[in-house]
Amino acid sequence: MQIKNQDKKIGLIEVVPDTLDDLWHLSHIVEVNDYISTLTTRRIQDTNSGKTRADRGVKKTFYLGLRVEKISFHKYTGTLRFTGIIESGPEDLIPLGSHHTINMQVNNSLKIQKKWNKWSLDRLTQAVNASKRANEIIVAIEDNNTELGLIKQYGIEYVGPIIGDISGKQNIDKNRKQKINEYYEDITKLILQHMPINKLIIIGPGFTKNDYYNYLDEKHPDLAKSAVLESTGAGGHAGIQEVLKNGLIQNLTKDAKIATEISLVNTLLENIGKSSNLVTYGVNQVNDAANMGAVEKLLVVDELVRQDNIQKIMNTTENMGG
Repeated sequence: MQIKNQDKKIGLIEVVPDTLDDLWHLSHIVEVNDYISTLTTRRIQDTNSGKTRADRGVKKTFYLGLRVEKISFHKYTGTLRFTGIIESGPEDLIPLGSHHTINMQVNNSLKIQKKWNKWSLDRLTQAVNASKRANEIIVAIEDNNTELGLIKQYGIEYVGPIIGDISGKQNIDKNRKQKINEYYEDITKLILQHMPINKLIIIGPGFTKNDYYNYLDEKHPDLAKSAVLESTGAGGHAGIQEVLKNGLIQNLTKDAKIATEISLVNTLLENIGKSSNLVTYGVNQVNDAANMGAVEKLLVVDELVRQDNIQKIMNTTENMGG
């Protein structure tokens, strides 16, 4: 995320999202009743021209300001939509007061005018800092099937599978070594599409992961330098989830938000299972604990963050040193 301009007097910040992670952050930074403005494209029909209904009009691009009523982010399609009432724009092209949906895209500028609380500013800072970091990729490799797990701020983005054409025995397939190298190169080409890379975590059952690491060490030594190996009981999605839960990712990179969150939730569940008095859950119970200054760590699901009572608990926790 880039911050292009700021006017603190009127609460205006202009940002440019660089990645899908940034769109996800914006879906939580922008709230209902905030004012946003950006360049948008809308199909305009000339109602006075006498043209038929079959004429779909002309697409025109212009600056438009919206009072937000609804926000939706779909990570699988990479789309962020803001729907609301038009408050500013060329009146000869759009009627003020009508509804419009802005489809936000990566690299498009967005101006946000709102009452910025500390949580929103912290989240914006987090997005800016995250954009500067190199990628962490989990490579879940098996004999003939590999999936990549790109570690994102919002979770894991799965890429693949990459399928190999490798028979089980050397004496059956004389080209087996060549096919293995082709399989490994296909995996590597996909990895290289996500440069720069900070950590490459190669996981899986058996010895295929070790063989692939040796291939990288010979053919792509720069990638091999960023690689670590971890044995798992399964490959694919199951293997990726296994390393997220066992704390490996968190130990390798303290900035892996998803791994940190999973670790915190696991700790919470373990303490609940033990009936520990060190944890509490539920809005009323947590609110009471926050008011007593008894909250060290507060876990809130994204869907609840915008609620006024939750923000009050967050502010109380922070003011009490949590």
